[in-house]
Amino acid sequence: MEQYFSATQKMEQEVMFPSLLRGVFPQQEGAAPAAGGHADLYERYQLLKAIKPMVEKGLSSVNDQNPTSTDSNTALDEGADSNLEERLYHHVNGLQQVLTDLTKNTKALTRRYSQILEQINLSEGQSSS
Repeated sequence: MEQYFSATQKMEQEVMFPSLLRGVFPQQEGAAPAAGGHADLYERYQLLKAIKPMVEKGLSSVNDQNPTSTDSNTALDEGADSNLEERLYHHVNGLQQVLTDLTKNTKALTRRYSQILEQINLSEGQSSS
């Protein structure tokens, strides 16, 4: 989780002009495929920024918005005790994979943004000489 927070903090510090990411599509290395398949880096940037507060707060805010009835809790308690460890392992594994994918996407986006800035700086240097 620390790697994810570090990667998002670096992205937020480096990406000063997110509009430069419009129409730029991710390179294959290091980036997980987009859920929609055709999202440019600007859309990914917006998604990564939107996801960050939810990851920081955890699911407590989601649970506050979706209270469950005691009837459904009682039904779940009766059959769930036998496989709690298995379910926990499954969910922790899933969370770890999601955080790994988010971290890869964040690092790839930040790296690509830096490349775009380098290209801009090189073209400005050539045009002024």
